[in-house]
Amino acid sequence: MQEDPEGWLDVFTERRERAELTLRGEARGCAMKEDTTGNTCAVSTPCCISPAVCQLAGALAEEGCSLDQIVSKVTEVLKGIGTLGVSLSPCSVPGCLPSFDLPPGDMELGLGIHGEPGIKRSKVASADEVVKTMIDHMTNPDSQSHLPLKSGDSVVVCVNNLGALSCLEIAVVTRAVIICLESRGVVVARVMSGSFMTSLEMAGVSLTLMRADEETLRLFDAKTSAPAWPNLSSVCVSGRSYMTDPPAVSTRPQDDTHSEGPLSPVMRKALARVCSTLLEKQEELNALDRAAGDGDCGNTHAQAAKAIQEWLQDHVVPSCPGQLLSALAGLVQEKMGGSSGALYSLFLTAAAGHVTDGQSDAAAWARAMHAGTQAMRRYGGADPGDRTMLDALCPAVDELMKLTTAPPGGQMAVLQTAVQKAASGAESTRNLTARAGRASYIAAERVNLPDPGAVAVAAILRAVLESLEGQK
Repeated sequence: MQEDPEGWLDVFTERRERAELTLRGEARGCAMKEDTTGNTCAVSTPCCISPAVCQLAGALAEEGCSLDQIVSKVTEVLKGIGTLGVSLSPCSVPGCLPSFDLPPGDMELGLGIHGEPGIKRSKVASADEVVKTMIDHMTNPDSQSHLPLKSGDSVVVCVNNLGALSCLEIAVVTRAVIICLESRGVVVARVMSGSFMTSLEMAGVSLTLMRADEETLRLFDAKTSAPAWPNLSSVCVSGRSYMTDPPAVSTRPQDDTHSEGPLSPVMRKALARVCSTLLEKQEELNALDRAAGDGDCGNTHAQAAKAIQEWLQDHVVPSCPGQLLSALAGLVQEKMGGSSGALYSLFLTAAAGHVTDGQSDAAAWARAMHAGTQAMRRYGGADPGDRTMLDALCPAVDELMKLTTAPPGGQMAVLQTAVQKAASGAESTRNLTARAGRASYIAAERVNLPDPGAVAVAAILRAVLESLEGQK
């Protein structure tokens, strides 16, 4: 209801309430006008038309327009509004059964905001496909509530959460709507995205399109003290770049000026084996991480593996191992993400200075591994026993330090033992109390699986061993 010195504008009430309000208003000597928002909807009940209509009517009333002027403008605007809802579930009025039955995997198109069944049922599809279906239906000339929309028209878009969708899901739908409309040559002048007219816990969205000229946009942009009205920009959405390509990143300091050497094929094969191993273990690591973290340990390691695979396709592996480790440090820092990316980058950067063209024997690699591990401990703030990747890495590195004195014939045995100790260290984290990382926030009795970071380290070392054994 919008009050006016000359009377009342009834924007959205039920018929029985409408009659009562009319009688009460006339008894007080007020003129009564009804807004027929229901006539613009493709279904029995309008989906999120009323908030926009209230905004326009309120802006006109604030400017001192007469009731007849307000009704005239609102009636004109309503001819250019189309709306449609879609949902993956019904809603349930407290104490009642769901408003309709919807099997898993199905979605209801054209349902009403009070929980009325829709006009069409189909299988769940992607956001892009659903949005296209909704806009096709709204603009179909054969539809009773057809919204005539042509290239060059300017519209206000309202993407309304019917109750149970997340902000992320609403944002995905909103992006799909903008792309779909712009592909048809329609100018998206304004976008409302959020919860404006909900239907309890319904997991759905309604889409409203309102054709808008300059006057309509002026009224739509009018300031209001309504607390739920979004603070929208008054700048046209279309014509602005809301998606940008990331800048090209060159991994330091590797470039095509480096040449390959005797160790290059060995290091390339080892890296390839590590990458394939991490990709195979992606879901296993994610499952371990879900028990005590955010469930993405496998994904972050897979991202690093894919980045390294792409890098290997476009670059030579330099003859100097330190240059390779420096390049990998920059790569994982940029591509891996999370705390793991930072820790691996620290490890590789510290290790890089200990293996050079003239110093790349087994003892040098052992000292490099030790330096990398110490950097992890110093800057990461964890120690062996804290239930982290160090519980696999430290015992392995302690064993690898024996390479500094081992004869050439015993080096492979040292490496094999180091890999075994890494695996044992990873398994031992099952019984450790977490004192670092996200697992440290979880009740100890719930953390009863191996640490995913430690399992990943053990897998990496085993992949390197298998690669070296295969080249004997």
